[in-house]
Amino acid sequence: MRPLIVLHGSWHQPAHFDEVVERLRRDGAEVTVPDLGARPIAETTRAVQEIVDKAAEPPVVLAHSFGGLTASGLQGAAHLIYLAAIVSEPGETAQYWIERTREETGREPQQLPLIFDDEGWTHLDLAAVREAMYADCTDAVAERATVLLRPEPVTIFDESPGGSASKDTPTTYVTCTEDRTLVPEMVVHFAARCDTTVTWRASHSPYLSRPVELATLVLERL
Repeated sequence: MRPLIVLHGSWHQPAHFDEVVERLRRDGAEVTVPDLGARPIAETTRAVQEIVDKAAEPPVVLAHSFGGLTASGLQGAAHLIYLAAIVSEPGETAQYWIERTREETGREPQQLPLIFDDEGWTHLDLAAVREAMYADCTDAVAERATVLLRPEPVTIFDESPGGSASKDTPTTYVTCTEDRTLVPEMVVHFAARCDTTVTWRASHSPYLSRPVELATLVLERL
């Protein structure tokens, strides 16, 4: 069984993946969940690349949401699983995808419920995040996830990966049909860059709402 590296998304942290990670470890998986919070993509990519390089064998990488930007800059992974994640190439920032979607559809993409402070930080609006990210989670799960949220620098929208790992690494994309964070017009481009697409009826955070199914999918690729 190959080792696994889990890359959480922006505003989130390793603890958000506790349940699915515990399930995987009970099944014998070696799982590493680095903390990517409030760090530039170039820095998180270097940190995760070090984990990849030190692994006993090429690891599988599970990346959620903004974690996909870090995943796409890695070299030497055995498989990349993009879970409702951004699949970008160098120069393609989150802002690029927002503007491209606006041009292609003629309408404003659904925006994250963000609050911008005066010090260059973004915060998810805790009153609206349940609908945006945890719509299919139980109340208890959604409440815990909300408590764990953290701010991120506004610069995350202007960063892109340092490579195009999806071009030369086996990939799986998990499309979530009820996702209210990444709109379908974006996701179709992300999925097209991957070898295999799996479609779930889930919102943006299936590691919380469908941990059993996610653990099974990951184990099949380890």
